[in-house]
Amino acid sequence: MTRVAAVDCGTNSIRLLIHDTEAGEVCRRNTIVRLGQGVDETGKFAPDAIERTRVALADYVDEMQRENVTRVRMVATSATRDASNREDFFAMTRDALGQIQPGAVAEVITGEEEAALSFAGATADIDPARGPFCVIDLGGGSTEFVMEGHAVSTQMGCVRITERIMRTDPPTAEETLEARKLIDANVTTASATVPFATAQTFVGCAGTFTTLSALAQGLDSYGPERIHMSEIPFERLRELTADLRAKTAEQRRENPVVHPGRADVIGSGSTVVEQLMDAFEREAGATSFIISEKDILDGIVAGLA
Repeated sequence: MTRVAAVDCGTNSIRLLIHDTEAGEVCRRNTIVRLGQGVDETGKFAPDAIERTRVALADYVDEMQRENVTRVRMVATSATRDASNREDFFAMTRDALGQIQPGAVAEVITGEEEAALSFAGATADIDPARGPFCVIDLGGGSTEFVMEGHAVSTQMGCVRITERIMRTDPPTAEETLEARKLIDANVTTASATVPFATAQTFVGCAGTFTTLSALAQGLDSYGPERIHMSEIPFERLRELTADLRAKTAEQRRENPVVHPGRADVIGSGSTVVEQLMDAFEREAGATSFIISEKDILDGIVAGLA
């Protein structure tokens, strides 16, 4: 029996998956740390953002030790690619992960590798007959699009768009229009690499998509087992995204399925989803998303195991 761990540190959250090579998933955790706070504007990590991430990672290392993890891989994505003081972040991760596996340190992976790992995890539980699949990993700083043999990372995400454009709470019509133009430009760029028109099934993963699924199903609490592999029609999603954007962050926090740390950026995330639906409907005749709780973490542990 071997236990391995994957850690994914993105712009908004740090997440952990511990996997047993015989028994399967042991635990999965998610902590909002907003590591990418201000990176789009300043080009570097804020000290308090690194400290929040250090505290969360230390907690994850404690969990790994309790579960007798012997190997770990940690990847860092959009915010870390952009930060000029990323060596401070790496030193912190080296100290923490070295307690599990000597020499382990966070790796900055390319957007294309991030997309490939997300694709492997997100499609693992879907009937292959529903392919070709297009996986969309909507993060805090970037959004990846991937189909078999095609992958692209775009510089748009819920935190980046909130900090750059949709700053008012709730966002104004002018801010929303500006955001739509930015999103559409990124989707157009992505479509030059990823052939959306040939996809049969569109799969959404990461927090914006999973939260929208929980809201669409009217869940009283966030239930991963209900969210994973749910299929949500575009018509229902459009009702939700418009409603979320019209609310303040405080009003969004009142819903138990909206993580308090996601409440201020899910309006931007919802706007991304709206523009994606328009594009996929137009190019491929799509009418729904399958929502996956599995993603890059599952791709990482598959490689470790």
